[in-house]
Amino acid sequence: MSILVVGGAGYIGSHTVDRLIEKGYSVVVVDNLVTGHRAAVHPQAAFYEGDIRDKKFLTDVFEKEPIDTVIHFAAFSLVGESMEKPLKYFDNNIGGMITLLEVMNQFDVKRIVFSSTAATYGIPKKVLIEETDPQVPINPYGESKLTMEKMIRWADQAYGIHFVALRYFNVAGAKADGSIGEDHHPETHLIPVVLQVAVGKRPKLTIFGDDYHTADGTNVRDYVHVVDLADAHILAANYLKNGGKSDCFNLGSATGFSNKQILEAAREATGRDIPAEIGPRRPGDPDTLIAASDKARKILNWKPQYDNIHEIIRTAWTWHEKHPDGYKE
Repeated sequence: MSILVVGGAGYIGSHTVDRLIEKGYSVVVVDNLVTGHRAAVHPQAAFYEGDIRDKKFLTDVFEKEPIDTVIHFAAFSLVGESMEKPLKYFDNNIGGMITLLEVMNQFDVKRIVFSSTAATYGIPKKVLIEETDPQVPINPYGESKLTMEKMIRWADQAYGIHFVALRYFNVAGAKADGSIGEDHHPETHLIPVVLQVAVGKRPKLTIFGDDYHTADGTNVRDYVHVVDLADAHILAANYLKNGGKSDCFNLGSATGFSNKQILEAAREATGRDIPAEIGPRRPGDPDTLIAASDKARKILNWKPQYDNIHEIIRTAWTWHEKHPDGYKE
């Protein structure tokens, strides 16, 4: 049997595929390559290019491949863009989930691990966010992911499609050898943007806002290494296979770093002078997002390897040094 990784040519998806194959799993990847990269897909994975909203295409994949579990990454994920183009996000993210669940039900595939987000929480009421905290998104991206979570809950009740929703925070880093990494167009995530400045691809870093309710006035975020995140998805798939009940888990380090702290850590990791300036706030950005991930550590037995922000940035720097132009497609 095979694990279907939807969005497996993307940043987190490609690292998850890589880890799955390393651990001996049979893997099928579906990606429309709108934001993913064909070169990021492990050569041992079966690859199908197409959009999961295309029911005929997706049905053909399920007919050809013996799929027993789905890991779902395929979604647009830029907060700023979602504020400007909310319908694009609802159409792609929610529409894709509808078709995927329909085809899964048609082929009696009863397990899905879903890539959710801390953005479903909106502005948290306390510093360490727990899975039971209110989910009140403040941007269409978070709203779309929350809607997708609700959809799989109802699909579980109606069709017995068991799920794990993994709500994660800021993802960073790359495979240690620098063979795969983060390559978005446009790039909006802080650590790769900082490293693009370090490698000379951007003239300077703009920190959006320094008047937030944080120690130094800049946003505080919880960072988790992409390989640790990939491992959590594999643990979640095995949890479901072993009869675990549908559930949601936060994935994070339980430690927050401000944008200014990330800049200083990147300067130290790269040995480069990284010019930076303060710009205006972006709409839809909460002050602080930090995860309580005790539940995932206890129930899924998740044990992150990377708990040092400097080490996380160093792995990302290895990728950027080796691939200053990304995958060059």
